[in-house]
Amino acid sequence: MDIVVKGRHTEISERFRQHVADKLAKVEKLDSKVISVDVECAKERNPRQADQSERVELTIYSRGPIVRAEASAQDCYAALDVAVAKLEARLRKATDRRKVHYGKKTPVSVAAATAALDDELQRAGASAAADTGSADAPDDTGSALVIREKLHAATPMDLDQALYEMELVGHDFYLFVDATTSAPSVVYRRHAYDYGVIRLAV
Repeated sequence: MDIVVKGRHTEISERFRQHVADKLAKVEKLDSKVISVDVECAKERNPRQADQSERVELTIYSRGPIVRAEASAQDCYAALDVAVAKLEARLRKATDRRKVHYGKKTPVSVAAATAALDDELQRAGASAAADTGSADAPDDTGSALVIREKLHAATPMDLDQALYEMELVGHDFYLFVDATTSAPSVVYRRHAYDYGVIRLAV
């Protein structure tokens, strides 16, 4: 397993690199398909956020889905500990999901839990996709300011797989291409343990 440690607005000490390698040694035991782990450390310059000034982001690349976790703390060691704990929890959850459960402890599948979503989408129509509000602040010219842009390969998948991958990256939403309809879609977390889906009509 390759571990790549990089810093943004901060220097990475050799001692911290060794600490990262020690902490991530367990990851390979939880997922034998891991190829590499990217560790990105960033420092927040704003003195008002001194208690959350160090941020650590972990990204696992494997023969399966990408798994991510991030955390902020007063120092990089504490942030790493929290991020690794989140990463291990997500890997354990993924491992448990692959196991077959029998009897009374059989969990409700994600597909069964989200079966009512299609009915809800039909009632909602296209209004859910019509929200065009933007959180980006306009610049002096009046146009939106793009902070960060990412390009991802879109492998078509079903709703169950999209929810699974959303949980692995730890986001509240996940953009995917629906394997059945070929429509660009977003699955998102609602209140409690409910999920929602927005699909674009193309």
